[in-house]
Formats: sequence, structure tokens, C-alpha cells
Amino acid sequence: MRCPYCSTVENKVIESRINQTGDITRRRRECLHCQGRFTTYEKVENVMPSIVKKDGRREPFSRDKIFSGIQKACQKRPITTEQIEKIVTQIESKIASFNVHELPARTLGHLVMAALHDLDKVAYVRFASVYREFKDVEEFVAELKQESPQQEGTL
Repeated sequence: MRCPYCSTVENKVIESRINQTGDITRRRRECLHCQGRFTTYEKVENVMPSIVKKDGRREPFSRDKIFSGIQKACQKRPITTEQIEKIVTQIESKIASFNVHELPARTLGHLVMAALHDLDKVAYVRFASVYREFKDVEEFVAELKQESPQQEGTL
């Protein structure tokens, strides 16, 4: 860690503390050259996989895109922003646990549909109608009659 005062890399840790959730470490440091004190924060960075679209394009994983899609499906439904945040965080954790470099978009779509199915059936059908690109009313009705979201495989 480079000293913010003199740019020397030689320093020592005086004190370390972990935050309440246990995911960030705060370290108080002292520069061995100028004796300046400064604080650093350490956090584990999750490297998320690229999303492979139907047409073969690859996009970086976007938490905001998932949030936006779920939010649109939940419009005018009794669902809070906190509930949507929780779903997105759960999906993000599940994807990180797969420990892959690339993830098919269909797998991500199924994770979102499963979460929405458990949260709100109307939001689920809204999302599924766009995601599955229903061609006619019969497909839509068939989706409504299903008990649980159709699983087409994971990875």
C-alpha cells in the first residue's frame, strides 16, 4: 500500500477491524518513512461471469440490468424496492457460486423467473412473457396454468 503523503510503499498495520457484516476489513496504517497515518479498506471482489446471449454475443454481468428487469415486472404490484434488492443479491450470489467465466443468458433468466415465481405470480408472468417471447395467447395461458417455472437446465 502506497503512503498518500510521501508515496513510499513501506508501512505497518497498527490496527485492524472487521465491519459488522464481516465483508470489509478496516486497517489503520503508519508509514515507516514519514510516520504519516492513513486508513485502508479491504473487500473481496467477486468476479462475475460474462453473460452469453442467444445470438452468441457476450456482455458483462450487470446487476443494474437484472434489477431493472425485475422492477419493470413488479410495476404496480405490492413489492418493495428492498424485496427486489434482496432477490437481485440472491441471484448474484448464486451466479458467483457457479464459479464459471461465462453463463448462458437462459440460466440467468431461469434464476430470475424462479425468484419472481416465489415472490409474485403476476410479476412472474410479466417477466416470463417478455423473456420467453410468447407467440400467441395459448402459450401465455399454458404458462399461467403451470405450477412452477419450467427448468430448461442450468449451465
